[in-house]
Amino acid sequence: MQEDIIKAKSPDLNPPEIKKDEKTIRIREMTIDDFPMVFHIGEQIFTADYSQSLYRTWDEYEVTTLYNSDTELCLVAEAGGTTLGFAMGTTVEKHHSSWKYGYLVWMGVRRDIQQSGVGSELFKEIKRRMREQGVRIIMIDTSADNKAAIRFFHKQGFGNIREHVYMTLNLTRRKKKTTARKKT
Repeated sequence: MQEDIIKAKSPDLNPPEIKKDEKTIRIREMTIDDFPMVFHIGEQIFTADYSQSLYRTWDEYEVTTLYNSDTELCLVAEAGGTTLGFAMGTTVEKHHSSWKYGYLVWMGVRRDIQQSGVGSELFKEIKRRMREQGVRIIMIDTSADNKAAIRFFHKQGFGNIREHVYMTLNLTRRKKKTTARKKT
């Protein structure tokens, strides 16, 4: 049903440019009405070109699942009634540990306004909300070749970069059969 909500309300695929008097960025909690535009922005950003090693795929379930589990950590940035970007996170508590971790799962800003401060405002608000929930450490992950994201998060105070190896196995690819030669 939620996937129908996302697909039913087609967002304006060419959102208007932000006018000078509409540059005030407002960060707020996401609502169900935001799903189509959030999904569309993510669809434009999180492609195979974005990262060759994207191990999570962007789909409507990413939006609905995070919204249903952590509504207060699903945020939208807007100006003049136009959606500019989004951030979606969650918190994690480990057994046998008093620490609570924040995990910024997805964050995206429209391509035409990236590097305009929208991402920084989104991150500032999600960080504030996580701190209020008792989070001690925020984690993010991105591909090692995503230099723009690494620079962005470094500017936000992240450090301790660690590389991870993700491996895949394509189960739909068929093995080529080798034929044995008959002896004559």
